Amino acid sequence: MATAFEALQKQLKQLPGLGYRSAERIALHLVVEKPESMAGLIKALETAAKAVRRCVRCGNLTESDLCAICANPRRDSRVICVVENVPDLVSIERSGAWRGLYHVLHGRLSPGHGVGPADLNLAPLIERVRGGEVDELILALANDVEGEATCHYLIGQLPAERPVKVTRIGFGLPSGGGVLYADAVTLKSALDGRRDCR
Repeated sequence: MATAFEALQKQLKQLPGLGYRSAERIALHLVVEKPESMAGLIKALETAAKAVRRCVRCGNLTESDLCAICANPRRDSRVICVVENVPDLVSIERSGAWRGLYHVLHGRLSPGHGVGPADLNLAPLIERVRGGEVDELILALANDVEGEATCHYLIGQLPAERPVKVTRIGFGLPSGGGVLYADAVTLKSALDGRRDCR
């Protein structure tokens, strides 16, 4: 049976980007070096679990119905940048290169991993297009097989009665790479160099 410390380390190791050594260091820091910080961390995690949810419009993280980006009247609401996950949105937003809105799919098509169309946040995006709110979709998905498949599927689902311009970023992003690890200059180049997908 695992000890309480081993159980903590095991939970930390499940977080993205943390291996065995990193999880061990964080667990030791919390238990031995800064045990007084554990209560604050637990409270913050519990509060976030209860308060943070998806924006009803775009799928970004928020504590109210609309995220701060969707609620901002200064954003260009006619152009939507479609991203795979919230960290991709954060990367683009941090670059300062984008002043439109976003839509977060929360994944991409991956039959090998059991991810199909029903698992993605597609329906609200199709409704946004159908409602006449959108002039252009910029697909900022990874430049790999799954990213391409997701783009093709999404384009096929767009309503024919409401044609919109569909572009894809690509310039500046390496093949097989995504937006998460790209720097601000690369992201700006990718957005400025988008190409038509139809």
